[in-house]
Amino acid sequence: MSPYELTRTLPEDATDAALRADVLHGLTQSPKSLPPKWFYDARGSELFEEITALDEYYPTRAEREILLGRAPEIAAATGARTLVELGSGSSEKTRHLLDALPLLHSYVPVDVSGSALTGAADTLLAERPDLHVHALIADFTKELVLPDTPGPRLVAFLGGTIGNLLPDERAGFLASVRAMLVPGDALLLGTDLVKDESVLVRAYDDASGVTAAFNKNVLAVVDRELGADFDPADFDHVALWDSGQRWIEMRLRARRDLTVKIPELDLVVTFEAGEEMRTEVSAKFTQATVRSELAGAGMELAHWWTDEAGRFALSLATAV
Repeated sequence: MSPYELTRTLPEDATDAALRADVLHGLTQSPKSLPPKWFYDARGSELFEEITALDEYYPTRAEREILLGRAPEIAAATGARTLVELGSGSSEKTRHLLDALPLLHSYVPVDVSGSALTGAADTLLAERPDLHVHALIADFTKELVLPDTPGPRLVAFLGGTIGNLLPDERAGFLASVRAMLVPGDALLLGTDLVKDESVLVRAYDDASGVTAAFNKNVLAVVDRELGADFDPADFDHVALWDSGQRWIEMRLRARRDLTVKIPELDLVVTFEAGEEMRTEVSAKFTQATVRSELAGAGMELAHWWTDEAGRFALSLATAV
């Protein structure tokens, strides 16, 4: 089995510092908010895996359908020798691409979780001992310096995660991806598509309450890491479609007047009964909006694939 390389570009205390900054900023604003990245501790990751198997939650199945059916076309269009995956997690979906890229030499997974990267690398190398894996512990929303690996490179950002970024954040992220690309490189981008409101809301408010538990898990993270006294039972899960912004908003709504203490931040936060705190946006796209946002970052939409039902898209873009 080939050894893998693991490079840390984040300070050891970066996660703790980022959580403190996000909670302090988000809970002192009006309206209040918390970023969705804090859902994903071990319990949150387990809950999200449950969500992906729910009947109501179509994006994971739709994207897998495209990857399984179109991976050979993606490979032929890119000729990639290096696959860079942003926000790689367990690298589960990536296997469909790895299997389809005949010239692949290196895989560069990028994630903030060192344990997720190590686990994924161990699993992949057990299956593919000739693959060179160079994992980066890094924040993909910041400027990245990629390791020296053979080109062409295919940068993959899957799962519709780009929809969790606000418009200015998306613009900055796409500009940073463009800065990574040299002639011959490409971006493979997963985007959830605009569709009937009822379908969208059900996907984020399932009948069995798994998404509600996932949403409230952010409170458990703040309690555990910052000594807060949030009680998830004091909040209701809310999922709404904002047709103007073309995104689903997940919120937590206070059931009563509340006072929450966060000792690690020396912060006291009050909620009025019915007050809502935003925990996630999930933007939905059309081919035209994807093309426009890519163009704004200096990239050109070269290929567009959807699942058979037209619910989700993978697009391949190159630098202009």
